[in-house]
Amino acid sequence: VKTKVMFNLTRRQLVCFTAGALVGVPLFLWLREPAGNSMAAMCMMLVMMPFFLLAMYEKHGQPLEKIVGNILKVAVIRPKQRPYQTNNFYAVLKRQEMLDKEVYDIVHRNKKMAASDVRKNREKNCAAGKDKEKAVPRR
Repeated sequence: VKTKVMFNLTRRQLVCFTAGALVGVPLFLWLREPAGNSMAAMCMMLVMMPFFLLAMYEKHGQPLEKIVGNILKVAVIRPKQRPYQTNNFYAVLKRQEMLDKEVYDIVHRNKKMAASDVRKNREKNCAAGKDKEKAVPRR
């Protein structure tokens, strides 16, 4: 049930018919002298037809712009082939296990590398310290 506002028309229909009249009537008056009455009337009808279709055409409760938008999405925007894919819970668990293992390996490899770096640095510092003791006399 749609609410009728005026002349048994809905607000949407009134807006579309008014917009069509605001575009079509001045076009008719402007083209009447150079092109003739019949040609000006034909041009006016062609220009006003989209406004009339926007006001009146509905399919399954959807207005024309939604129908055209859906057609454009299906035909142009979305890919033609959409393979069926499921999100398997066991696959998710397997991926999570692999990620956990990768993180674990990274952490423990960094600890091993850090420990070996500390040993190398300690050896270097000890060797450098011995040399410094020899080079610098004590007071």
